[in-house]
Formats: sequence, structure tokens, C-alpha cells
Amino acid sequence: MHLALALTTLLLANAATTPQAPKAPADLAAPPATAEKSESGLITNRLTPGSSTEHPAPGDIVKIRYSVWKSDGSVVDWTRASGPAMIAVGRMLPGWSEAVQKMVPGETRRAWIPSSLGGGKIPEGQSFVIDTELVGIVHPPQTPADVAAPPADATKTASGLAYKVLKPGTGTAHPSRHSTVLVHYSGWTTNGQMFDSSVMRDQPIEFPLDHVIKGWTEGLQLMTAGETMRFWIPANLAYGNEPGKPHGMLVFDVELLGIK
Repeated sequence: MHLALALTTLLLANAATTPQAPKAPADLAAPPATAEKSESGLITNRLTPGSSTEHPAPGDIVKIRYSVWKSDGSVVDWTRASGPAMIAVGRMLPGWSEAVQKMVPGETRRAWIPSSLGGGKIPEGQSFVIDTELVGIVHPPQTPADVAAPPADATKTASGLAYKVLKPGTGTAHPSRHSTVLVHYSGWTTNGQMFDSSVMRDQPIEFPLDHVIKGWTEGLQLMTAGETMRFWIPANLAYGNEPGKPHGMLVFDVELLGIK
């Protein structure tokens, strides 16, 4: 008896916390007369206005909440309660990408996407209807012009680390090698290939300075809170020939957000 009651309680708890699939909109099969139709065949209708004037570009990453239905009303996908998704505009279905580029942050828009704009993901003769809320826009970091080698105005330390201040800090305290820091960063190999970026994830990272590569341990101690620096870290202060890691000199743009 007690076991049955426990199982019933568990099932009810799971039902309460499991995200429910979104219901198909009433105008799924027939866009309203107020909807906007583009030359490509895309139809969109703004549901709520935005709070900005900035539109995403094809190379941007967007933070969105969305729901996707087939033309028969069945659900394809939707964002769960964990928060907005991060998606590169250039990797969306062509029709969805076009719709999102019409939007501004804070806006919600419904798009009727024909198979011709589905990038091969929508069967011929069918369509998807997508509701999108644009939460924010993330601009990918630009590859530094001096990524191949430190410029003449970079400072070089005795270890071989080179650095340059891109933006002055707002404080005076420097972290020690045992400090924990909060940073935003992007990293490139010297051929301009980006291999990692917290900026692209829109999520800063926190770590103790004595648990990272030597170039970071040394370089971050030169910074103050609010400062952004570019580091050219030689292989012996980076990953060397460690399997699965980027090799050679690495270039990092680092913004020090905080020191613990």
C-alpha cells in the first residue's frame, strides 16, 4: 500500500515538472490577412513587438525560445523550461533564418515555412510553422588582424608570453596564481581558426588560475577587473603536443570580469 502511494506521488511529481508540448496555433493552416509575405514565399506575422532596433545578421548567434509544428499540427520541437537556445543564424532552416533576421530582441514572430525554404528538412508539399521569441543577439568575435604573430607594440615577458591591452580595467587589484577568476574569452590558432569561445556560448567561465595552462596563469595575473587583453601564448606555455588540444602558439582575447 505504501509502495503504491509512493509510486503515485512520484508519477504526479514527474507530470508536474515535465514540460508540456505546445499547442498548435489556431491559424496553423491559414495565415491571417495581416501576415507579411516575402518574395521567397516565406510568410510571417509579428505576435509581440520587440524592445530594440537591432536585427540579427547571418553570421550572428541568437538566443531564442521556439516551438515548431508540422502542417498537420504535430509538434516537431520546442525549447524546454531550461532556458533559451543558442543557435547560429546561418545554420537555421533557410526560411527560419530569414524570419529571424526580420526580428529584434524582445519580439515574438510566427513563420509559415514552405518546403522550398526548409533546406531539405521539410518534405515536399508540407510546411513548418515556427513561433520564435528573440531573447538576444550574440555577435561572434572577429578574428584578430594580428593573429599570426605579436605586433611590434605587444609586450613580451621573460617566459615568451606576449600581450597587449585592448581595453583598460576599472580596478587596481590583480589576481594571484591561486585566485579564482571569472572571464570571457575567445581563442584562435595562428592561422585564424577559432577553437573555443565563451562569448559564442554567451556564458563566462570561472576557474582557479593554478588549474589552467601556464600562459593563462601568468597572463591573467597581469590584468585588473574589467580589463581586456590579447595574449600570444607559445606552445610551451599552452598545450604543447597534447593529443586532442590545439597545437602551436595560441592567441586569446580575455576579458577579466571578476576576481575571487
